[in-house]
Amino acid sequence: MAGAMALVVQKYGGSSIADAAKIKGVAQRVALTVKDGHGVVVVVSAMGKTTDGLIHLAHEITPRPNERELDILLATGEQVSIALLAMAIEALGHKARSFTGEQAGIRTDAAHTRARIVGIDGDKVRRALDDGHVAIVAGFQGVAADDGDVTTLGRGGSDLTAVALAAALPADVCEIYTDVDGVYTADPSIVPEARKLDRISYDEMLEMASLGARVLQSRSVEFAKKYGVPVHVRSTFKPDPGTLVTREDPNMEAVVVTGIAHDRSQAKVTIRRVPDRPGIAAQVFGTVAEQGIVVDMIVQNVSRDGNSDISFTVPRTDRGKVVATLAEVARRIGAEGVIHDDRIAKVSIVGVGMRSHSGVAARMFQALSAEGINIQMISTSEIAVSCVIEDKYTELAVRALHETFQLAA
Repeated sequence: MAGAMALVVQKYGGSSIADAAKIKGVAQRVALTVKDGHGVVVVVSAMGKTTDGLIHLAHEITPRPNERELDILLATGEQVSIALLAMAIEALGHKARSFTGEQAGIRTDAAHTRARIVGIDGDKVRRALDDGHVAIVAGFQGVAADDGDVTTLGRGGSDLTAVALAAALPADVCEIYTDVDGVYTADPSIVPEARKLDRISYDEMLEMASLGARVLQSRSVEFAKKYGVPVHVRSTFKPDPGTLVTREDPNMEAVVVTGIAHDRSQAKVTIRRVPDRPGIAAQVFGTVAEQGIVVDMIVQNVSRDGNSDISFTVPRTDRGKVVATLAEVARRIGAEGVIHDDRIAKVSIVGVGMRSHSGVAARMFQALSAEGINIQMISTSEIAVSCVIEDKYTELAVRALHETFQLAA
């Protein structure tokens, strides 16, 4: 960003500010950007594993915490981070001011623990920038527009905070700093020869994020695409350039598969022997939707004797709520019952080049078959193919697909 003055939004995740020494390191990095003459807004997560610790603490009190109270509890983690980082930046001789989500004007709906941003009034942040301050904003949180309650944005919500602020202010670029130095063709801990991508399209990154890649939250990528915010994924601990998430260009279609994603955080739920008549699926999934739970893959088998099984996947954290809710639905509609399986994983191939190349799915299925891996469910989009498999085969599947599509460095 050297050269012309710019407004930069930088986001630092929990691993980047896990202790006092790392917070001081982030402050020094922010100070360098300020010295280059740029305005800086910093969005931070809670320190280290703070959020996990608070969730564990809540569950020690009660197995099903009230979601409003859980949001109030979880929002405290980021408040610690913003105050400490402001102190660290001021200790380096620069002006800094911290803001909670509410103070930063981040308004959301009332869906506690998974709220969606409905608007941002960034006036306070803009005034701080105009006065020469570094603005430090608590990620992951906002305030419900209708009743003023504290809300949180769900896992990875600090990414969304950063991108939304970059769109609202507006900023020239949104830099996401994390413990990895960019977006890779696969998880390097599974595939050591995975290659870092210099650029990836919004659509590809959205698919990768929604299919299990942990680099960016999928809703943040949606926001970036909608408002045209360039997102630069970089390492907190290395000066190297990372991966730019940007608009698609024609050269991207020359590559059939850009990356392999995997997700081990889902569960499969099956309603057994559902009466095969109009309106039943609407009752089942309408009930799940009322709980605010996102359903991913859905399969209904061929009807036998007027009954069929319906299977679908949900986040594993929501499985208990889904099974309890559908047990009553199953009784009401005359189904045999509800079963679940937590020992599943989803592996996916992603690439805009799939639009113009045939036989990609067949190559994927052949690669899994060659390794003796059974496919339980399949879903496709214009630029992705996903398969649900048994969890224990996840690493094998990712390595096999990475080799099949020749993605190594």
